[in-house]
Amino acid sequence: MGFCKHFFLLILFCHTYSIAQNATITGVVLNEDNEPLSNVNIISEENGTASDENGFYILNVLSDTKVSITFTHLGHKKVVLKNLLLSTNETFEFNPVLKSNTIQVDGVTVTPNGKKEVNGILSISPEQARKIPGANAGVENILKLLPGVTSNNELSTQYSVRGGNYDENLVYINEIEVYRPFLIRSAQQEGLSFVNSDLTQDVKFSSGGFQAKYGDKLSSVLDITYKTPSSLSIKGDISLLGVSASLETRSKNKRFGSITGVRYRNNALLLNSLQTQSNIRPSFTDVQNYMTYQFSKKFNLNFLGNISVNNYKNEPFQRQTNFGTFDAPQALTIFYEGSEVNRYSTALGALKGNYYLNENTTLKLISSIYHTTEEEYSDVVASYELGEVDSNPTSDNYGGATNTRGVGSQFNRSRNDLDALIFNLEHKGIHQKNDTKLEWGIKYTHEDIRDQLRESEFIDSLGFSVRPPTSEFINDQPETPFNAPLVAYQNVNATNFVKTNRFSGYVQVGIQKKWKEHNIYYNLGLRTQHWTVSGKNVEKVAQTVLSPRAQFTIKPNWKRDMLFRVSGGVYHQPPFYRELRDSTGTVNPNVKAQRSLHLVLGNEYSFLLWNRPFKLITESYYKKLDNVNPYTLEDVRIRYSADNSAKAYVYGAELRMNGAFVPGTESWISLGYLQTKENRDNRGYISRPTDQRLKMGILFQDYIPNIPDLKMYLNLIYSTGVPGGSPSYADPYIFQNRLRDYKRADLGISYIFVGKNKTFDSNHWLRSFKELSVGFEIFNLFNNQNSITNTWVRDVDSKNEYAVPNYLTSRVLNLRLQMRL
Repeated sequence: MGFCKHFFLLILFCHTYSIAQNATITGVVLNEDNEPLSNVNIISEENGTASDENGFYILNVLSDTKVSITFTHLGHKKVVLKNLLLSTNETFEFNPVLKSNTIQVDGVTVTPNGKKEVNGILSISPEQARKIPGANAGVENILKLLPGVTSNNELSTQYSVRGGNYDENLVYINEIEVYRPFLIRSAQQEGLSFVNSDLTQDVKFSSGGFQAKYGDKLSSVLDITYKTPSSLSIKGDISLLGVSASLETRSKNKRFGSITGVRYRNNALLLNSLQTQSNIRPSFTDVQNYMTYQFSKKFNLNFLGNISVNNYKNEPFQRQTNFGTFDAPQALTIFYEGSEVNRYSTALGALKGNYYLNENTTLKLISSIYHTTEEEYSDVVASYELGEVDSNPTSDNYGGATNTRGVGSQFNRSRNDLDALIFNLEHKGIHQKNDTKLEWGIKYTHEDIRDQLRESEFIDSLGFSVRPPTSEFINDQPETPFNAPLVAYQNVNATNFVKTNRFSGYVQVGIQKKWKEHNIYYNLGLRTQHWTVSGKNVEKVAQTVLSPRAQFTIKPNWKRDMLFRVSGGVYHQPPFYRELRDSTGTVNPNVKAQRSLHLVLGNEYSFLLWNRPFKLITESYYKKLDNVNPYTLEDVRIRYSADNSAKAYVYGAELRMNGAFVPGTESWISLGYLQTKENRDNRGYISRPTDQRLKMGILFQDYIPNIPDLKMYLNLIYSTGVPGGSPSYADPYIFQNRLRDYKRADLGISYIFVGKNKTFDSNHWLRSFKELSVGFEIFNLFNNQNSITNTWVRDVDSKNEYAVPNYLTSRVLNLRLQMRL
């Protein structure tokens, strides 16, 4: 922690330089009839532009400085946007309406983290997501620096929020819900996140207390908006981990726009830094496209498409892990034979139509279809030796295993196939008049799952097969041979054909008004879902839930810019297929929706420090959960008990301060505390797998004052260890030991040859580039030894079981080139 202390002091006291940096304001200028207005003069103190024939405009303004924007047009009264305060590279959308009467918009303050959101949604800069280094760079990488978001695994894009698990998070792209593969069993096999940060225009995130329109999950919402291009642009990103490219197009009449992204990633650079020596050939590829066409002033149609293929091939050879205490070090040596071959292929196609009935009412129709085929095939034999570590520095075997006390082998075999088809049809509507906004929606979802699960594990110790720990096999094996047919220590063999039909809907009203001299906002909403589960050899079961939700926000008329917010309600999570399947592969259609009573109290305080914008966000929260479906966690694979045998609670507090610690940049520091426990079958409360007590995250950006194009990006994470799990057959009440604390730093250094503030004339060889930067990244800068789970090894003589940590990646160097034409 000494490094973090000095680092934070460095942030506060060592940077006093400033340079001129830009932000962007964009939008469409409309007249009183809600029609685009061309040739509108748009002027700031330093710059000016005009709207095109479709009313569209883009204006660069100075960042970290209050500016005023004036919109003027012959025959119309001007609109003045005053006291606009934007951070570097931030994009702010403003769509003014020029009417016959003078309109003046005063005091619109935009902080470095986006405009104040009374609904509790946090806005995140997409540019930051693209720049910040990380083993899995992108939107999820920056989410993990938030105080309530946890992921002690740099190889995974999955995250848990405020005590929830990976399945409790909603993800939308342009209001279209997206899904992730079902059979993910290890971070090494996960591949690419669905969200392509190169296509992203807006990122919003809520870690709890979200509105009724956002769906039926217990923990969080990630709301992504993809770009609507304004011109032709080509962008590329090349590194040792892979390649990505995007193409933006816009027709001359501005009616049609398209953005396409292609990504290829190979994790061999990261995985070869693990302790397991292996021949790993992972490759992940996807293609995404988002198109929009303006048929008329009242109707436009959008399309979102995605195809991804994830191949994972691994031939492990050898591994040695040293663990235990300083006085009694232990060593586990494993020799492997065999391989595992996994493949995940997914496709998504979605259409979204927007019809503007009038200036107050918008109607939407959304349809999507998602298809995934997933295969997990493996035959891996692991022969292990468990012994002591040779700690004699003069020994030829220094650091190796000696005095072997346990010898055995383990054979894992799997043949898992899954085919899932999910169809959605949804209508949404918005009616807004004056300060009242009414929203509604109704949705139909059909899920068709075909799943074949075949897994077995055989354990051999000293030449004797270890039989399952059930009453019919109790004996003193291997001391006394047990003559019987060979039986797998664990075995799962199931075939399931399950269909689910869901009908969900919501209605909510948001009102913003004045109370005395204070601004207040409140939102009341109700959400419901009715679903039916059926299938081959599955009893048909129907269930219904209701979820009332509410938010209240007040912005007092104080000299200090503060906002107070309270939100909560009843949140349900109706079971998806994986939540219906227990450890034996059997589907239980009677699993009820998990329920959470959620309360969030928050405060936002915006202020100027060193004449630069800052924001301090604090929140406290409490969740009371019942009908809990307990689960175990192996890497990023979740396995449910498929019942509602537990109740649980979560409470915590967190704060985040962000702003221009260094002029022209945005950095932040976040702190969080949470506790979550569950009570299974009234046996008492134990820690849940996501009981992540303390969390600190730092995002820091800097540059050399005399060379401002030389940038530095650093993220630091410290969090206390979570429970390390237990053998799959064991009682979790017995195994409650925790993993070691997670500590990680990722550093990125880049030089900007061409950028928003650095361009060249027509005679220079760099004139064709709009952006060009070259740099390097160091992942796990301090080479911390982090672990994600434990491998459980049994000492046959003492009958003890040892938790052997599965360590994550060590220090890795990556080179990176980014460009835009």
